[in-house]
Amino acid sequence: MNTPDDILIESFAARPSSLRIAVVTETFPPEVNGVAMTLGRIVEGLLQRGHAVQVIRPRQTREAGAARPGLDEVLSKGLPLPAYGELRFGLPSKNRLVKLWADKRPDIVHVVTEGPLGWSAVAAARKLQLPITSSFHTNFQSYSQHYGIGLLKKPIETYLRKLHNRTQATMVPTRALQQDLQARGYANVTLLSRGVSTDLFSPTKRSAALRASWDVKPDELVILLVGRLAKEKNVGLVVSAYHAIKARLPSVKLVLVGDGPLRKALEDVCPDAHVAGVRKGEDLAAHYASADLFLFPSLTETFGNVVPEALASGLAVLSYGCAAAQELIVSGHNGVLVNAGDELAFVNASVELAQDAPRIARMRAESALSVAHLGWDAIFDIFVNTLNGVLERHGRQFTAAGESRPMATLLGATQERLPHANVGTLH
Repeated sequence: MNTPDDILIESFAARPSSLRIAVVTETFPPEVNGVAMTLGRIVEGLLQRGHAVQVIRPRQTREAGAARPGLDEVLSKGLPLPAYGELRFGLPSKNRLVKLWADKRPDIVHVVTEGPLGWSAVAAARKLQLPITSSFHTNFQSYSQHYGIGLLKKPIETYLRKLHNRTQATMVPTRALQQDLQARGYANVTLLSRGVSTDLFSPTKRSAALRASWDVKPDELVILLVGRLAKEKNVGLVVSAYHAIKARLPSVKLVLVGDGPLRKALEDVCPDAHVAGVRKGEDLAAHYASADLFLFPSLTETFGNVVPEALASGLAVLSYGCAAAQELIVSGHNGVLVNAGDELAFVNASVELAQDAPRIARMRAESALSVAHLGWDAIFDIFVNTLNGVLERHGRQFTAAGESRPMATLLGATQERLPHANVGTLH
């Protein structure tokens, strides 16, 4: 078993023309949520481009702990996240992070989530005078009202603003969120959209056999919802829309992909729905493409990865006009937008669209083409350009000669002996 010092010396070495990036997060694949999947793609892209990435995160429940080739993972202690028992948040670790990064300095620290571990990372990086960037992924202040802690909305907002304003760039996925945060006093907010894997999510993944397993005929309508089955995702509105549609179109089928605290309640109120649970990879892509109409009722998203995934899969999408949907849907062409929060309009639009098969067909023909440009390569480039911009402003402009890396030769030689990265722990 390698010691933490072994990990620092052996794993975390970058090529002379690359960056060493320390990423601090409470969630990471194989966990299934938008933040984890987005971060996983970005880390994968960074590694493929020769950058060295160190991921610091809490060890999750039932985690095997196997090393991932090419990635340096440092696991911290954690506790279950309230209302998200399947995830854990990292405990405060400032002193441990100071030691970790003092022994082997990264070029830059990127904080993905804003829990105690994220706050510790910001404090440790500032103490070591390391440049810091962050991501704003989740509207915690909006989530609070769904879990009986509405009184904490203001303190949470103050905490989030203070944390992000201690970093030198906060990356957000939409222009609307960028403008919103700037109006709320957030500084250095920059745009980093999200890509979609159009090679995975595609109309070509449509499966007649899968539809048959749902007891659906070729010409019958399938409504799809993908995501966490929880209050903050507003899934009850999809149930209302489904029942209103079924009263007029008895053959309609509802398919729910995902899991969460409301799963049992949804099965009770929609006994004829197909609850598929969590699906991944090609299986998830087939579930998307085998549906017809995607309903997205959430008001708490900063982006909503499922929207571009549904569009890429060739679905007509009906959504509130916010987050990703606002930027990707041209209402009446590849989907329909309704005013945010207008539940009656959402249900009425769902019923109207569900009864108009030719209109759905026209939207489905346009939807995949409308997101064909959202490849991940451009997202990787923007991410690295943002980091380099922060490094330049921080006074440590990266050079191909590796001037800021006095141990580069030693570390590079050591790395050659270790084709696989190590998994360490914060003690």
